[in-house]
Amino acid sequence: MTSLATLAFAAAAFSLALGTTAAATDRPVKIVAFGDSLTAGLGLPAGDAFPVKLARALEAKGIKVQIINAGVSGDTPSGGLARLDWSVPKDTDAVILELGANDALRGIDPEVTRRALDAILRRLKERGIAVLLCGMYAPPNMGQDFVRAYQQMYPELANTYGAILYPFFLDGVAGRAELNQPDGIHPTAQAVDLIVARILPKVEELVAKVKAGW
Repeated sequence: MTSLATLAFAAAAFSLALGTTAAATDRPVKIVAFGDSLTAGLGLPAGDAFPVKLARALEAKGIKVQIINAGVSGDTPSGGLARLDWSVPKDTDAVILELGANDALRGIDPEVTRRALDAILRRLKERGIAVLLCGMYAPPNMGQDFVRAYQQMYPELANTYGAILYPFFLDGVAGRAELNQPDGIHPTAQAVDLIVARILPKVEELVAKVKAGW
């Protein structure tokens, strides 16, 4: 092959590589919102669920995403672990992990919760899936040791597995009657807007991490 032909071949290969990279970068980031009723949108119209409103907020900023609502009402970290493989498809880029509220409300031993979350995070890391871990606080009536276990659990797990941490999923919503449905637990549509607005910078960080190949 002449030097001219070699240069032409190299240029063509480089252009093809650039085109492939651009296409890969331009495709929507596939995110699975993996959680319980707070993710599923219990008591709300489908269009007001957290994953739907989050997708709209990202798209309004020109960020292309596909967000799958894998929230199951009443789910726990142990239940999430059992359904992880079929709830998170092989082509998933990232997961927003929101589990633990039901364990806290039921008074389940925090070590049980921690072991299940640890296993979920480990398996997602092994699969090369970026994670945004949403923390949960325990009700104060559970006692100081129980509350402390929850306060420590999420930051420590995020640090261990290199996950992005959003400290408290219900930040600004918990304990505010006007932002909760009559059960006092599940957010209203207005509250979901607030949750989305507050967590959005962390989700943008998650998307950037995926695009950077983390």
